[in-house]
Amino acid sequence: MYLIGELSKQTGVKIPTIRYYEEMGLIEKPHRTSGNQRQYEREGLERLSFIKHARDLGLSIEDIRELVDLSSSPEKSCKQAHEIAHHHLQFIKAKISKLRKLEKELKRIALLDDEGHVGKCKIIASLADHRLCKGEH
Repeated sequence: MYLIGELSKQTGVKIPTIRYYEEMGLIEKPHRTSGNQRQYEREGLERLSFIKHARDLGLSIEDIRELVDLSSSPEKSCKQAHEIAHHHLQFIKAKISKLRKLEKELKRIALLDDEGHVGKCKIIASLADHRLCKGEH
């Protein structure tokens, strides 16, 4: 049995977030002690670790909910899990592409030469007027 503080320490998930996941139904509501403290079973720890890892990978709460539902039916096909992972991978690739464009533009404006005072600062001017950018980002 794990108290909520122990669960938090072992998983790295903050206590309010654990309560939030309970309210959303992502983890089962735990048993309560006579002092009204939450007591989690090993399954609660494992489920919370699963959720934490999925969140660290950037999966949405809705995707995690679907994966949690799938994991409770081990006889089901894994196809849906693969579809979720593939869709998220495409999302991450698009995000990386956009971040590369942002990096390129930020490098460009960071290296702009100006007169050294804010009134003539090309960085501030570039941020104020998107037309001064060299490409879409």
